[in-house]
Amino acid sequence: MLYPLIFQPIFKDRIWGGRELERLYAKKIPAGQPIGESWEISDRPGDASIIANGSLAGKDLRWLMEHHAAEILGGAKPAAAGRFPLLCKILDAREKLSLQVHPPASKAAELKGEPKTEMWFIADAAPGASLYVGLKCGVTRAEFEQKIADGSVADCFHRIPVSAGDTMFLPSGRVHAIGDGLVIFEIQQNSDTTYRVFDWNRVGLDGKPRELHVAQSLASIDFNDFEPKLVGSKYNQGPNFKFRYLVQDPLFEVQEMVFENAGSVSPAGQYLRIIAVVKGSATVIGGENKISVELKPGQFCLIPACLKGVEIKTQPQTTFLCVEAN
Repeated sequence: MLYPLIFQPIFKDRIWGGRELERLYAKKIPAGQPIGESWEISDRPGDASIIANGSLAGKDLRWLMEHHAAEILGGAKPAAAGRFPLLCKILDAREKLSLQVHPPASKAAELKGEPKTEMWFIADAAPGASLYVGLKCGVTRAEFEQKIADGSVADCFHRIPVSAGDTMFLPSGRVHAIGDGLVIFEIQQNSDTTYRVFDWNRVGLDGKPRELHVAQSLASIDFNDFEPKLVGSKYNQGPNFKFRYLVQDPLFEVQEMVFENAGSVSPAGQYLRIIAVVKGSATVIGGENKISVELKPGQFCLIPACLKGVEIKTQPQTTFLCVEAN
């Protein structure tokens, strides 16, 4: 019954958002709004992704998890309340995001939030773009708190210049912000808890300052997390492609697959996988009836764990991310 699934994106307007999702990926975003996020695969309360292809079109990911969780997940663990374990987005940061943190698992329940470990793959970057991740060496909690009071806490953050193809891993508890001029593929735990430390003294879409969560942030931040580096993994050579591991974490794993020429790959084993095309074109084939779905840049495909004989065929100059939930 199941097959490779694609979903209708869920667009989120954000004060820091832009229009790059329309320019880069031809997404039909609402006119006249700053769209900061496209939720590509989501099983959040009130935001369940709707299937866009095949016989199940019109049903949503919540329905899938209620009726076919074992077939979807295989050995992967669901999120709280039996929800799909991951949330996949594309972010368009026309302006800087707030300086923020997500609570670690050890603190989340106490703070009435959800832990969120995530990764960022830089899909597009303006010249001079940067991330703010972790603390500068030597910054203490006392100094951090004083800088919050002074309105200069951004001075405590480690700034990292980035370009397209760079990757950053962000375990929960790591303070961070996305700089302006970036489009990012984000793979994360199924969570939507964010504590803002500082928001650059701007107002939100309603004209009012956005809420800060200083106490929760201070309880969540890892104050021993100094100047983390971008993912530095090297490429390995496959039969007709090269690949590298971007994330290998107990929650999820991510590989980048790069095809210079047309080619194909058949992932080993039956696991819950997500394919996200960064550039080029890929066709995912799987299931008893060998149902296929063609993916363009900016499209994501969920491959249920129950599918056998999955094959991914690519056009020349194609890059995609392969995500496995654990």
